[in-house]
Order: sequence, then structure tokens, then C-alpha cells
Amino acid sequence: MSKTALQKYDRIEATGLWRPSRDAQRRDVIVSIGEATLTITDTQDRPLAHWSLPAVARQNPGQRPAIYAPDGDPGETLELADGEDEMVDAIEKLRSALHRRRPRPGRLRLVTLGSLAFGIAALAVFWLPDALRNHAVSVVPDAKRAEIGTSLQTHLIHLTGKPCSSLLATPALGKLATRLDVPNLVVVRDGVRDTATLPGGTILMNRAIVEDFEEPDVAAGFILAQKAESREHDALRQLLEHAGIGATFRLLTTGSLPDGALRAYAEALVLLPHYTPPTEDLLALFSEKQVKSTPYAFALDPSGESTIDLIEADPFVTTPEPVLTDGDWVALQGICDG
Repeated sequence: MSKTALQKYDRIEATGLWRPSRDAQRRDVIVSIGEATLTITDTQDRPLAHWSLPAVARQNPGQRPAIYAPDGDPGETLELADGEDEMVDAIEKLRSALHRRRPRPGRLRLVTLGSLAFGIAALAVFWLPDALRNHAVSVVPDAKRAEIGTSLQTHLIHLTGKPCSSLLATPALGKLATRLDVPNLVVVRDGVRDTATLPGGTILMNRAIVEDFEEPDVAAGFILAQKAESREHDALRQLLEHAGIGATFRLLTTGSLPDGALRAYAEALVLLPHYTPPTEDLLALFSEKQVKSTPYAFALDPSGESTIDLIEADPFVTTPEPVLTDGDWVALQGICDG
């Protein structure tokens, strides 16, 4: 910055509140700028403090009123009121100009080292976590996934309640799982909006899915939609993304996940938004499992307006093979009554 530009600020004065130490009372002062100093005087023009502009630190960047302090002594402060924008702008410009004029010994070396450090840090932050997750997802066997899912389910109990079961309904639930090729189905009283998938393939279902609808095709639709979602968003990957790189590394080295990570994910799982699979993928799954899509579509939207594609392209007018017998469906609807 030229000397002419510096002299422009010599004529600027402002009022402020100055405090010499953290426990001292603030007092009204006059603030003026020199070439590289900030002079603070009382209302009688008696000097109180001289601050070196390069060593002045802004305590609240971008906020008003602006608060400054000498670098290394945050207890002494100067507060410039909202109306002193010209002084605040002058201080910021002079500090920037003086900082640029400082010599930079070893700058090339610092830049080189900084770039190298940044590259290593970027590698660690952006590449390593995803690489570890990809490796974990590819090598963790199905049995371990199921074990993790079981552990996660125990942490979910305080949110969902104990899984529903009854003498007649539990076998019917098993038949539904077999019919739709699901490793395990669990009906819970609360904590899950409709469905959720655990590592290992277990699908949790809110009791409303079996209690509030007259035909099992609706429950089958929710289950198939969850299966379609799980094909795109692996349940173990989602857990590891939430748990972080430390938990992922521990899984790879010890074969287990920390209880804290499972507990935290259990609380997050019930709030995760659903991914909506493409309609064609969903219809393909309905066709594969021989389930009508129309009952599910109307369960999502009773008007049918937002799910018209599932209704018009329903692969079946009637289900070729019943999802459940009437007796099994009635039994399943009472699974949480016990």
C-alpha cells in the first residue's frame, strides 16, 4: 500500500470502548490510525495505549460491533460500534497491506512442505475412508454381517420395543419371509416409520404395515421396496459411513464394531430418509416375486396420483401365488397383541 493511501487513513478517528484487562471496566476512548499503529486516547486526548497494527487481532471477524485485541493479550480489547464502519474498514485494509509487506523467509520451502502435507491430508481424508469401507464391505462374510445386524437390533430395542411374536403369528411371519426371499423379518411396535434393513438382511417392519391393511400384498410391497433400496444402499456400508474410519479399521482388524458406534447408529437408523428406487426396478422386483404393485401404491398414496406408474404398470391383475393364506394373514395381523 502506497504512502498516499496510508496518509488517507491518518485523518480517520473513531469512538470506541477500551478495556485494559479482562477484569477492568470499559471506558470511552478516541481511536486514531498512524502508519503502522493504532493510538487509543481518552476523551481528554491523553494517550492510553499504542497498538502495532500488524499485531492487532480481530476477535469476531465479520461481526458487529468489531472487537480487536493485541495479539497474545486477548484480555485487553477495543470495541468499535456499528457506526464506525470507516475505521473498521481502514484497520482491516492496513492490517492486510502490512501483512503482505512482511518478509517471507523460506517461503518456497514452506509452500512445498505445505502442499505435500495438504496432499497427504487430502489422501487420508478423501480416499482412505472410502477405500477402507469398500474393502470392508467386500470382505465381511454374510455370517459376520448377520452377527452385526443382531447386535444392532439389541441396541434398537429401547427405540422399537421388543420384537412382536406370538404362537400363531411367528410361523406366518416366517412364511412371508420365505415367500419374498428375505433372510429374516421382524415386526416392531415403534421406532421405525415403515421398514428398515439391518446388516445381514433382516428387515424391520412397523406393526402398522400388518395391522392397518386388509391384504398381505401391501406388507409384501413395503418389504420388496426395502429390498430394492438395500440393493442400492448396502446396510453395512451405511453403518460404516456413520461409524467412521476408526470403527471400520477396528472391524477389519478385530472382526467387531464398538458398542458406542452401534448404539449411535441405532439412534440414527430410525431417522434415515428412504431412498426411492426407480419405478422400473421396483416393478421388476414385484414381477420377480409375483406380487401385485397396486395395493402398495394405494397404501403410499390413497389417491393414486403420485404412484400412478405403479398402478398402471402393475405386472399382475391378480397375484399368481397368494402372498399368504387368509389364515396366516389373520394370524400375522395379531402378532403384537400378545
